[in-house]
Amino acid sequence: MLRREFLAVRNRLTADDVRKSAAGLAGRALELPELAGARTVAAYVSVGAEPGTLALLDALRSRGVRVLLPALLPDNDLDWGVYGGEGSLTRVQHGGRMALFEPAGERLGPDAVTEADVVLLPGLAVDARGMRLGRGGGSYDRVLARLELAGARPALVVLLYDCEVVGHVPEEAHDRPVQAVVTPSGVRRFRA
Repeated sequence: MLRREFLAVRNRLTADDVRKSAAGLAGRALELPELAGARTVAAYVSVGAEPGTLALLDALRSRGVRVLLPALLPDNDLDWGVYGGEGSLTRVQHGGRMALFEPAGERLGPDAVTEADVVLLPGLAVDARGMRLGRGGGSYDRVLARLELAGARPALVVLLYDCEVVGHVPEEAHDRPVQAVVTPSGVRRFRA
């Protein structure tokens, strides 16, 4: 129910709203000290009315950062590939769900994410504790579990619209808080 409400608000955004917020989001994210020192960043390509990520991906790449992007596997887990610019993406239709833009090149395996200094997470909302509400597919829950199992401690940052920073979201036992949320108007940090 809550996920549908957040998606309904996003679906009312115009292409112009999404484009303007993407520029603001990239600018705010690039000011993060975690990204300034990052050698490898795991990110994603936004689709539909998600907060836009391409400008941010290109800016990171131009800084010499190795950007890893996910490729959805049949079991909803994520494999990873290196972003080589917008031309390195391929549009992949996953069954009846939305089409995703994934890296067209070599697959590095699900464990490649453990090399990231920063993981930029998609979401629908984040609350005052840093708990993230995802889409409900469990792909990023697996990523976070894999990071924990490997003893990897990348900075976890969720990219959202301003209205998606809320007082409280439901939490399950496997959920992990993020360290920060970046919105077009700013950055909010959470205590570990």
